[in-house]
Amino acid sequence: MTFFPELLKQTESARLGMLSAPIIQGCLRGEVSLSSYVAFLTEAYHHVRHTVPLMRACRQALPARHAWLREPLDEYMREEEGHDEWILDDLRACGADAEAVRHSAPGHATEVMVAYAYDTIARRNPLGFFGMVHVLEGTSVSLALLAADRIQAVLGLPDAAFGYLRSHGLLDREHTSHFQLLMNAVEDPRDQADIVHAAQAFYRLYGDVFRGLPLPQVRRAVEVQA
Repeated sequence: MTFFPELLKQTESARLGMLSAPIIQGCLRGEVSLSSYVAFLTEAYHHVRHTVPLMRACRQALPARHAWLREPLDEYMREEEGHDEWILDDLRACGADAEAVRHSAPGHATEVMVAYAYDTIARRNPLGFFGMVHVLEGTSVSLALLAADRIQAVLGLPDAAFGYLRSHGLLDREHTSHFQLLMNAVEDPRDQADIVHAAQAFYRLYGDVFRGLPLPQVRRAVEVQA
């Protein structure tokens, strides 16, 4: 069996654990609030701004036997440049103070997730970074467009408030097929195990980011009728 299907199989339980986060399930039911969406974008900004630096660190740490990954990482970096600014634009469209977000500190869960990514590259195996790519891009493909539609339908926000979710949902669909080819070219069992280990960890860490977001105060239909 090639590696990518095995990666999916070995991380399925961790993926479902992340998706069980109450705020994700609530969003899929249309239970959203402006404060929750702004909080999500704020944490997204704080980890997305590290995407290119993490790719650069991964590229620099690659051993000679993985030199073939340098060109794909260069391409990823070109495509990911400036996406943190997209999020700030979305925040402005929501009426939030984007500059305050730019200069704010990340939440604890986001800080830990980013720190783990740097540590994986520097201390364990730079290929473990692809475990993070798998989690973030896979989640984007499966949820981003649907979540954007749910949030917009409830809150009535303009299209300009969803540049990050909608563009990433579409862009990451293209990335996923490329990512699958890259992962199937990873043949060393130790590298494969390190990518699986990292992906399982990032599902938990990203799930913690969602669990740290404020839950929307939902008015149930029965309460409205009363």
